[in-house]
Amino acid sequence: MTSHPSPTLISQYASGGAGVDDTAIWAVEAHLETCAACRAVLTDAVDPGTRDLLSRVADGIATGIATGPGPVRRHRLLRTGVAARVLPWLVTATGLMLAAALFEWTFNSLPSLVLLIAPVAPLLPVAAVWSRRLDPAWELTATMPRTGLPLLMRRTLGVLSAVIPVLAVAGWATGHSPGLWLLPALGFTAGALALGAVVGVDRAALALTVAWSAGVVVPSLADGRLPAVLSGGSLPGWALATVALTAVVLVRAWRRPHEPHQNLLHR
Repeated sequence: MTSHPSPTLISQYASGGAGVDDTAIWAVEAHLETCAACRAVLTDAVDPGTRDLLSRVADGIATGIATGPGPVRRHRLLRTGVAARVLPWLVTATGLMLAAALFEWTFNSLPSLVLLIAPVAPLLPVAAVWSRRLDPAWELTATMPRTGLPLLMRRTLGVLSAVIPVLAVAGWATGHSPGLWLLPALGFTAGALALGAVVGVDRAALALTVAWSAGVVVPSLADGRLPAVLSGGSLPGWALATVALTAVVLVRAWRRPHEPHQNLLHR
């Protein structure tokens, strides 16, 4: 289009292009990009309601650019982040330990349910913080090689900092030595992380929980006595196992510092 479009054609374009072929519409649009006078004609051709709407949108955009984004509210972060999604599992672990303590008070002739459950109490929340179904940013986490191990440790320590006080209260209320519930809990947590590098943390946690329940909890309740692995003489073994499994996690991470930690989330 070498000349200016007629006011009638611009008016038809402003009303939706009814009765105007596509070629003419494209030519008008190309012309309007470079012609301020025809854009002024187009402004006059737009109906008042549309003009008012465009004016309000332009004012809103200009205000937003001038003021910038507002601060994100903390409660919104808690609702949408990993913490909010893990909270139900932390509540579950807490309720489970409190129920175990109450059960032990009520049926003191049975083996200590607090000691039997304490080793696997942190596993559900630990699995939850590494579940792709619960982490809103798992795609980013799984593909960022340098944040794998630090993020793994931060999330795990966050879970332990919430679960261990509950275990401490249950252990204190039932009169058990801290080592008998703390070292097994740390050992199973380290085991879930070490095995999680192969099968995924959530699957590892589930497998260890099922194995402990079937191999230790159920037989102990059936026999009416605690197993040897939860006696005072087993503490050095738990300490050695915890250190060894933690070393496995650190060594695997050190050997593959540039690889994304996809095994933790993708499996």
